[in-house]
Amino acid sequence: MPSQPDWWRSAIIYQIYPRSFADGNGDGIGDLPGILSHIDYVASLNVDALWISPFFKSPMRDFGYDISDYRAVDPIFGTLDDFKAVLEAAHDRNLRVLIDQVWNHTSDEHPWFEESRTSRDNPKADWYVWADPRPDGTAPNNWLSTFGGSAWAWEPQRQQYYLHNFLDSQPDLNWYNPAVVEAILDTARFWLDLGVDGFRLDVVNFFTHDRSLQDNPPRPAGMPRPAGATTSDPFFTQLNLHNLDQPSTLELLKPIRQLLDRYGAIALAEISSTEDALLTSSAYVSGTERLHTAYNSSLMTDEPLTVQRLTQLIERVESLFTDGVICWTAGTHDFPRLKSRWSKYQPSETFLQDAFDHMFAALITSLRGCCCLYQGDELGLTQAEIPYEKMKDPFGLQGYPHVLGRDGSRTPMPWHKDAPAAGFTKAAEPWLPIPSDHQAYAVDVQEADPTSLLQKYRRLIRWRNQQPALRQGDLSLLSLSEDELLGFVRTCDQQRLLCLFNLSPATVYCDRAEIPPGEPIENMGVSDRSYHDILELPPFGFYFANLT
Repeated sequence: MPSQPDWWRSAIIYQIYPRSFADGNGDGIGDLPGILSHIDYVASLNVDALWISPFFKSPMRDFGYDISDYRAVDPIFGTLDDFKAVLEAAHDRNLRVLIDQVWNHTSDEHPWFEESRTSRDNPKADWYVWADPRPDGTAPNNWLSTFGGSAWAWEPQRQQYYLHNFLDSQPDLNWYNPAVVEAILDTARFWLDLGVDGFRLDVVNFFTHDRSLQDNPPRPAGMPRPAGATTSDPFFTQLNLHNLDQPSTLELLKPIRQLLDRYGAIALAEISSTEDALLTSSAYVSGTERLHTAYNSSLMTDEPLTVQRLTQLIERVESLFTDGVICWTAGTHDFPRLKSRWSKYQPSETFLQDAFDHMFAALITSLRGCCCLYQGDELGLTQAEIPYEKMKDPFGLQGYPHVLGRDGSRTPMPWHKDAPAAGFTKAAEPWLPIPSDHQAYAVDVQEADPTSLLQKYRRLIRWRNQQPALRQGDLSLLSLSEDELLGFVRTCDQQRLLCLFNLSPATVYCDRAEIPPGEPIENMGVSDRSYHDILELPPFGFYFANLT
């Protein structure tokens, strides 16, 4: 790989959820050989890196986020040699590879936990978070699991409770124990020695807890829930003050950063379930002794995407991330598809919904920072409706019918419109059903259409990579009289670039006196239509110009 130490500051990272990307062995489940068979597709997107969700040995109760061996590939996904082949093929195409690391918890089938649970005095007795019951025998406090119910589970052998912020089969590691930290770092070295370029760190802000085990207070009536949290999710009936977002976690980031820096690798942190997503994220990437970049749920909501909302969001990012880097993310495997979250606020006409998709692609790839693109979002896939009998996600199964879970954004990629299972697998049935309407968005359909969303992403990202202002420039918001128009200027020594976005389904007319003069960039936005010093932007149109 070429030496570019700060590549991550403006990178576009493509997330692959292996179970749903491509099936290489015909068992209905995506795998590493499937990724290898489509690595040229990923390279064709012109992205800088790919992030691969967990493929490690696991009982699969949470589909890989419950790891029983951090250093082994689960046979469902292939072998370690298969991963090495993916890594080599990616590097040959100048793609960096980030892999998921789930360090907050393990599977209850991990050897560490199997030993820890046997007694209070074994060598790994303090490797997980254990606590005595209250005098009446109930759980140590009122903390809730994100998957529903108490965050504590009883272990008869030890006669104690253990903490699980997620499934009861996912016990939380004790990050206050230096031996645990060293074991985790040793796991990191294993993958770094193989040549990975960094990690996506799962739920980093859950790593430590308030050791006094205070109860969480109830959420005050009328208090808004965090970005991305549904009103029906019981986890947010409390203010989660003591079970996550502890200052002690920030102190643990230094040895992680030091290790990564020695290898020239990076960390993309997930900040989850926090009250203030931007504030918390900025703390985790502040300075050179914490993590490199972080994403959060600030764009994962189903609120309308308005100029006012985006302006406030960008202003806060510019204020908070003064020396850190945000990863702009509007879709992952954990949230409903971005297409479906916002389409309900748009007119029903297909051409207008398509125009919005193209405008958003231009917007998210123009903001300062790096960007994460979830597989299928470049195709404009909608959120799938999965019937209960076909659901697989434990989060959805435990919360049904109030919480529908994550299956709807995890359905397999449609590669070929007219092939069985859309070309995802040769098995009679894929692990999750593929919605019939997704086949019209298949890769082969969009590759044949130069005006498709897929082709738009390819052109935008290729063009973005050639713009110094988008790769390294500052961002300054413009104050515009037109309420539906978002504008900013990206500036560096080599270039000043004007970026305008019409967030409405109506034509917008911008007075050229309100924007700096410049030369419009052809083919990357709408045509330069001017009338007596008025710039016209069509519904959900966008406009780029090099400033003079």
